[in-house]
Formats: sequence, structure tokens, C-alpha cells
Amino acid sequence: MARDRNQEFFDEMAAEWGTDVLDLGCGMGVLFDLLRRRVREEGTVTGIDFSFQMARVAHRNFAFANVNVVDADASAPPFRDSMFDMGVAFAAFAHFVDQQKVLDEADRVLKPGAEFHVIHRISSKELSELHRQIGDVVEHDALPSGSKMRQMFDTDHFTDVRIDNRSSLYPASAMNTK
Repeated sequence: MARDRNQEFFDEMAAEWGTDVLDLGCGMGVLFDLLRRRVREEGTVTGIDFSFQMARVAHRNFAFANVNVVDADASAPPFRDSMFDMGVAFAAFAHFVDQQKVLDEADRVLKPGAEFHVIHRISSKELSELHRQIGDVVEHDALPSGSKMRQMFDTDHFTDVRIDNRSSLYPASAMNTK
């Protein structure tokens, strides 16, 4: 059976994942099972979502001892400094009102050397078009261009920035160097 590019991307990322992972904008916990298996019983997965109902569903669907769900805003996560080994925002970053503040806070709560990944399963152009078609409150929700995302990472203590805005996937990653 042929492997798709998305599966290859996540498999390559798996080796970089740490013990304690933060999922910003976790929604209903779509990544929890994958993350949970990668961190095993020794690690934790902590999801944060500002929608109480989304957080509630995520908690109900993934009621494991090492999975935590917090109802809070990604721009003000209620965690101590340098707490997580890795952070991810999967299919959520475009919906953050203050994207720079979310990166500022990711910088704060991630350990030195931790990676932060912004991942969408479609390109920024495709996502903008989809949101325009949906309209309503998501009509203008967008991912930053590659150069803007690089600038946002550079504003904080992130280096080794990698951005690939290809069709069917938008991965942007950087390492925290604080």
C-alpha cells in the first residue's frame, strides 16, 4: 500500500516529538490518539481550546490518564514557563485572532530546544478560499504567507524555521532557542 505525503510528514516528525506535547487549538482532539501513542505512558498530551464544547468533546473522546484538555485561549495558556517538549497547532492557527501572541506564548511555555509546528492539511491559498466560501466569522481567517510566518517566528526566540506552503499541506516549524 502506498504511503501518502501527509503520513510521511508525520512519521518524520515523530522522531522529534518530546515527552510532553502541547496541542494549541486542539478542537475535538483529532491528533490526540497519534500524539498519545508517540509519547507513550511516560509522556503527556495537553490540548487547549477556547471553545468549551470542543474541549469537552476532546476530553470525552480521549479520557486517558496522560491526556489533558484545558478550556482556555491559545494566546493566554495557563501553563508555567518552559513546560512542554513540543508544541503543535493543527488546523487551528488560521483561527487565532492574535497569531503573534500565540507564538509569543508558545515561546514562553516551550522548553529550550523544543519545536513548534503549525500544520494545515491544505495550502494557505486553498484554506483562504475555503474560508471565503464558508463566510461568516471564518471568512477572513488565514494562514500567514511564508515570509510573514518566518518574520513572526523570528520575532520570538525561534530558529531553524522551515515552511512549505505546497498544495495539500502547510507545515511551518521552528525550534525554540530561548
